[in-house]
Amino acid sequence: LGIVLSWRHLVSGRFYAIRQLKNYMVFLSSTNPPVAYGVVALTDPLKDLIGPNLPQIVNAVLLPFKDRIIYDGLLGGYYISFGSDIKLMLNENYRLAKEGQGIVTSLPVKAAPMPVAARSQPKKRKATKKPSSSQDVVPTLQTIVGMTDEFCRQRLNDEYAVLCRKLAEKLSRKRPSPLLRGQPKTWACGIIRTIGMVNFLDDRTSQPHMKLTAIDKVLGVGESTGQQKSMEIRKTLKIRQFDMEWTLPSHKEDHPLCWMLNVNGLLMDVRDAPREVQEIAFEKGLIPHIPADRDRASM
Repeated sequence: LGIVLSWRHLVSGRFYAIRQLKNYMVFLSSTNPPVAYGVVALTDPLKDLIGPNLPQIVNAVLLPFKDRIIYDGLLGGYYISFGSDIKLMLNENYRLAKEGQGIVTSLPVKAAPMPVAARSQPKKRKATKKPSSSQDVVPTLQTIVGMTDEFCRQRLNDEYAVLCRKLAEKLSRKRPSPLLRGQPKTWACGIIRTIGMVNFLDDRTSQPHMKLTAIDKVLGVGESTGQQKSMEIRKTLKIRQFDMEWTLPSHKEDHPLCWMLNVNGLLMDVRDAPREVQEIAFEKGLIPHIPADRDRASM
């Protein structure tokens, strides 16, 4: 009974199976901040179920069991090959998770220890800078959008151009706007890289397809600079892989998470749900259309 009661501390959702260590496999959460869980297999080794090629995306319910973390016996996955830019992001999130709470091996997650406060020192008063106004960033924004528009329409497509413009405009509305720091071409590069990362631009099966490092070369930006700028954008706006807000409209239909909804802590494919549930999800903007209506229209 105690074991069953402990299951109220379950953690469900989407994880990245990122490392196979000696005693467990590390599942990295897709939350912000990220949490790394050490998950123990029930019977068959996890590497036999997920495969040796990590990282992989899995949908799972993690349960506490005798001071260990197990899963509920069901693992749903998407067998996707990740590019170097995404792997870099996952490794950075893994590092942050280990620095924060370490690898969590039991549930519930214990609160991270509070750092010891340093002896207070009298602080020197810094001169305050006048916050940037919306007018200050307009010329820079126009320059950046001009670069992303030209790049996308020559090498990608109009959908990329629209999302890159939307991302640049969102960055320009931050106060102070980060666009006022650095060169416009590095921001243009980081913006295109970010939208490309979300939409698997460097995957050979994607259309259009382009290596993220090729973006750097075209815009005359160093590879490390392009990666760092993209990471800065993703951190500032909390953009993650499979982010629906930054997914190309033409990709949403086949998006692996487009139809997955969290219902009472469990992931459900809404296409298998009753029509009433689909209508509610559509009205709330959670799915692009009602599947039955689209199927009927295509007949």
